[in-house]
Amino acid sequence: MAFKPLLLLLLISSLPLISSRSELHDYPPLADGLAWEFYDGTCHELESIVRAHLRSVFDSDVGLAAGLLRVFFHDCFVQVPAVSCHLLVVSTKPPFVRGAMARFCSRAVMASKHRRRTRRCGRRPSSHQRSPEPGGACLRFGGFLCRYYCSCCPGSSILAFFFLLLQTGGPYFKMPLGRRDSLSFAPAADTIASIPSPRSNVTALLKTFKDRKLSLMDLVALSGAHTIGVGHCAAFADRLYPAQDADMDPSFAERLHATCPSAAAANATGLDFRSPDAFDNMYFVDLVNGEGLLASDQGLFGDARTKKLVKKFAGEQKRFFRKFVRAVVKMSQLDVLTGSKGEIRRDCTVPNSAAAGLSAM
Repeated sequence: MAFKPLLLLLLISSLPLISSRSELHDYPPLADGLAWEFYDGTCHELESIVRAHLRSVFDSDVGLAAGLLRVFFHDCFVQVPAVSCHLLVVSTKPPFVRGAMARFCSRAVMASKHRRRTRRCGRRPSSHQRSPEPGGACLRFGGFLCRYYCSCCPGSSILAFFFLLLQTGGPYFKMPLGRRDSLSFAPAADTIASIPSPRSNVTALLKTFKDRKLSLMDLVALSGAHTIGVGHCAAFADRLYPAQDADMDPSFAERLHATCPSAAAANATGLDFRSPDAFDNMYFVDLVNGEGLLASDQGLFGDARTKKLVKKFAGEQKRFFRKFVRAVVKMSQLDVLTGSKGEIRRDCTVPNSAAAGLSAM
């Protein structure tokens, strides 16, 4: 892909200022084998390549930022020891997230026919998500420039903070790099069992997070990612029909009834109706006012264990940003694959051992 020289110049020139801002965050310790500047000596162009490409993608549809974060979250939760790669799948099928011609697909939800060049993204267990259909070209970020030094996995780390930085107004932060790609795919049953439901209560959510060494603070902070993106009627219709959820603000319920006139409606609305395309703390303000869209979201304010944090984040965006960054970096380091436990894939859609004509590294 050709990049505009002026765009690259502006983006690269901003890096020193941005780097200084990232030092304000309270980062967790780095996992063994990872480093902040892991690719500086072998693929120092990687960040600028990804930055320029994503800017053009998000300029066409800011809604993709929510889909990207969701994929990142799923990859970290599904088959954690086998952290996945990220692909950009270009397709003419219906959008994964509002109006997009591009969509993101992860190993956690992808099936491969190995030697056959067919790929598809499997059905996602969260009913408020649109499942990507079979797509066209799969793009490995960095392309041939970094082919033998850069695994597919860093795409997830880099993309997660670039979308926040470039488009939605969220905090800039660094991500540890150096993870290798998994040697296998996660079974479909494990994928479905590992992803929290939009109807989960706080007890169920805390158990899921605890199983992955994540805390109550991590749960509330990461839930704040629902400040962008949309939810489809099927994900919250049971809060409207046959009777309205008592925890829902009446005027908010009226607005949702207009969007979803029946439980079978296929419409969608913002997860954070105040600022659906901005990464901010308005999601928590929604919860305090009984305007959380999903039961799993509103439940955070209704449960005494999490209510205090919701109120703190609603009152101070900087506090939310700090805790969110720490939780994301922490989550990205769950059971990292390095050395012989992983590989640098030649084709992001299949392990090297299964790719025709290629052997594992």
